[in-house]
Amino acid sequence: MKILVVEDHAQLASFIRRALREQSYSVSVATNCAEAADLLAEEKFDLVVLDIGLPDGSGLGLLRAWRETGFNEPVLILSARDAVDDRVAGLDYGADVYLAKPFQVNELLANVRALLRRQSISRKTVLTHRGITLDLVARTAMLDDRALELTAREFALLEIFLHNAGRILTRTFISEKIWQSHEDIDTNLLDVYMSRLRARIETPDNKYFRTVRGVGYQLQ
Repeated sequence: MKILVVEDHAQLASFIRRALREQSYSVSVATNCAEAADLLAEEKFDLVVLDIGLPDGSGLGLLRAWRETGFNEPVLILSARDAVDDRVAGLDYGADVYLAKPFQVNELLANVRALLRRQSISRKTVLTHRGITLDLVARTAMLDDRALELTAREFALLEIFLHNAGRILTRTFISEKIWQSHEDIDTNLLDVYMSRLRARIETPDNKYFRTVRGVGYQLQ
């Protein structure tokens, strides 16, 4: 399990990272909003431990932006702000748990285990984003009320984007997910499939995919 810790206090961040690693979690640390946004765009995390007071902005603003772009993994807020209004705001912005500082490490770890366990149980078999609905069990795709006729590879491509909505995905990352054999990977062929997928979903007034020149693609 991969956990992102967003905490600008170096000593506390080190303490949390060590406690989580002792439980065999893979841990990355960001010290500000920009670093956290970059890490979440590049990697998939199973849980985020988030401080509110960050040097370049509010953790709550960061959380709201993540939720608006489709990040559905659990978020545990750690904050020195322990007033009821602060707790309510944190939960309303999309946090799953709000722990006030100072905290007991055993309580932190217990909440992490509970959130990851809950997330594992409730992994979605139906993915949705901006009117797109993908049923991973029935293998059907819908755009609003219209059925999308997708090939198996187009379906797999759309599934990757729905799992990573809002994140910039590199061409290599996408290709390795689509083509099982590394010998079959052809990033130029990816452009063909992206063009087909766009033709099935997008209209001149309603764009879903952004091409990031020299990098890859993003589902907006």
